[in-house]
Amino acid sequence: MTEERARFENIVTVWRDNKTKLADHLELAELAELEDDQHTQNAVIADMTAMRDLLEEKEIETLLSGEADTNDAFLEIHPGAGGTESQDWAQMLFRMYARWAEANNFKAELIEQTPGEEAGLKSGVILVKGGYAFGKLKTESGVHRLVRISPFDSNARRHTSFASVWVYPLVDNNIDIEIDPSDLRIDVYRASGAGGQHVNTTESAVRITHMPTGVVVQCQNDRSQHKNKAACMEMLKSRLYEVELRKREDAAQLTEDSKSEIGWGRQIRSYVLQPYRMVKDLRTGVTSHSPDDVLDGALNPFIAASLAQRIDGGAPVEIEDVD
Repeated sequence: MTEERARFENIVTVWRDNKTKLADHLELAELAELEDDQHTQNAVIADMTAMRDLLEEKEIETLLSGEADTNDAFLEIHPGAGGTESQDWAQMLFRMYARWAEANNFKAELIEQTPGEEAGLKSGVILVKGGYAFGKLKTESGVHRLVRISPFDSNARRHTSFASVWVYPLVDNNIDIEIDPSDLRIDVYRASGAGGQHVNTTESAVRITHMPTGVVVQCQNDRSQHKNKAACMEMLKSRLYEVELRKREDAAQLTEDSKSEIGWGRQIRSYVLQPYRMVKDLRTGVTSHSPDDVLDGALNPFIAASLAQRIDGGAPVEIEDVD
């Protein structure tokens, strides 16, 4: 309770400090405009942008009080049906979350990445490290839909692609997850993709299947089979804990939907690049007309709205374009 109180006191302090700074900056901006001081105007804009970003971050933190919200998070992406087109979309999402992590001072550690035959990804997993990583990313679980003119279609036709995103918390030492070794099937295989001759000619990659639940995890990021196996066990514990966590949070249905068919009727967000340009969250109604910004990691308005909806059914928001 003391830790939770200290967290909220810190958030309140940040809000109060920035309220004072905002008033000072507005006065400075008015003076700079009267004196036609472009250098000062630019500095004020930069400072106010940084203030806005910090307050958005703190706003999101006020919505985080779940049992594992402070934990690091595994983020796993799989393409839907559609071959190269969907695999390319999975790669775009992989990049989007990596950019979001970088912009929000998280560390994104590559766990597994299996490239497609022609382009994109067959699967990918990153571990996002930093305070409240799981809390901020947990509502990103679901199916993401892309509509665009396919770069792989010689007739330049419009295609719809799907990819699923699963987010689950890294289990720390305070959480005890027991796994019976007899429930596991462990497979080793040759790693694919970049990494040099050693990676591609030794069976360093590991895949573990938890037979009672059907949960499958795999890792090929390290050249050591033992290290990849240890990473797989860490992921497996996290996946099993996430299932139980969602039951306790009365959100088991979301987990089941995420593991269902990757296609129509399952999506949480649409990214439309043609014939018009828009990203819309189908749960909250939050809309952006700057899809390039969103695909570059500008996800915080969507994250804040989906977290708020869990609490009070937050109202739809349209994000203003920034020139």
